[in-house]
Amino acid sequence: MRVTQIDTIRVGAFPNLVHTVVHTDQGLTGLGETFFFADAVEAHVHDVVAEYLLGADPAAIERHAAALRGYVGAASSGAEMRAASAVDIALWDLRGKALEQPLCDLLGGRSRDEIRTYNTCAGERYIRGRSAQAVKNWGLHGRSNGRHEDLEAFLNDPEGLARSLLNAGTTGMKIWPFDPYAEATQGHDISRAQLDRALEPIRRIRAAVGSEMDVMIELHALWDVPAAARIVSALDALDPYWVEDPVCVTSADALAEVQRATHVPIAAGETLTGLPDFRDMLVRDGARIVIFDVGWMGGITTARKVAALAESHERPVAPHDCTGPVVYAAATHLSLHLPNAILQESVRAFWDGWYREFVTALPVIERGMVSAPPGPGLGLELRPEVYHREDVRIRSSSEKERR
Repeated sequence: MRVTQIDTIRVGAFPNLVHTVVHTDQGLTGLGETFFFADAVEAHVHDVVAEYLLGADPAAIERHAAALRGYVGAASSGAEMRAASAVDIALWDLRGKALEQPLCDLLGGRSRDEIRTYNTCAGERYIRGRSAQAVKNWGLHGRSNGRHEDLEAFLNDPEGLARSLLNAGTTGMKIWPFDPYAEATQGHDISRAQLDRALEPIRRIRAAVGSEMDVMIELHALWDVPAAARIVSALDALDPYWVEDPVCVTSADALAEVQRATHVPIAAGETLTGLPDFRDMLVRDGARIVIFDVGWMGGITTARKVAALAESHERPVAPHDCTGPVVYAAATHLSLHLPNAILQESVRAFWDGWYREFVTALPVIERGMVSAPPGPGLGLELRPEVYHREDVRIRSSSEKERR
């Protein structure tokens, strides 16, 4: 079997999302995905990845991962690593289809058939625009047809949101009430009054449902060490399940300093790429829980190594998703396979909303637990109608073109 064509598929209404499809001479295809820097990702796939991968054996995944990682000065992070991640996911999907095995079985078997999921409380249009993580891109002021406007709910009705999730069987929720105050000071200061206002949704959740709901606090790496330490110290009494990315995650020493300021576990890592960054974070005790994003870090190949590294440090992992349905499926398969996975992130506003516009199947959520879609590989495909949307952009590189 050899790779004959690589496609990138982008949809105008979702400008951050890129899908990759790897074709073979035997008619099998593999599907991958990444998020952010879509123009650059597309260019790298066709200008660099295709030049290397066309004509190659798609089963040599480890070799391809090493080749696409590149040197420190090029292809080791950013859009290049996102492109490599999307292609790596597609190659694993393809391998599963070729061997007629679901990804979680192909990786070495399941540690479990389902895993507890928590809800990241975003809304239907969260991070829909091209700008990155920022209050202006929360999607609070656009028109939405979504069933679950959970971001607006955690700001205005956190009690009702917590009860709604518990009624659905979900026992974990992640919120980020501190972000607006970080933007006001570039993360260098938070006043007593601001701190009190940011803590209010958490207090209200605790008052309404007590310890029935695990609350995760996301800080989006927006703070410096003194401000983050102040925040996590104030959170101690409310006992969140974790505090995520309090400071820049590439500074393991800064993460460790914040961890020393609280008994609450620091969770971090979703924007890291490659083993050295994760190793430094673990060696310096910068995170008690390792979070990674399979669509950003180098794909499934890197994810399993990072999970093993975390396991060697007696640390659990919790795969990230707040980006797209293919990464969500890949992360869920990993969560079922990895022995030290404790939680799988879900975004019900996406899962029950726009994810269904793109793919033929999704991970199944029941009673607060999530399982992988059945079928070989990832267990899903892009819907045929995606290819016929008015705002679709499809670019292909093939062996035929390069002869």
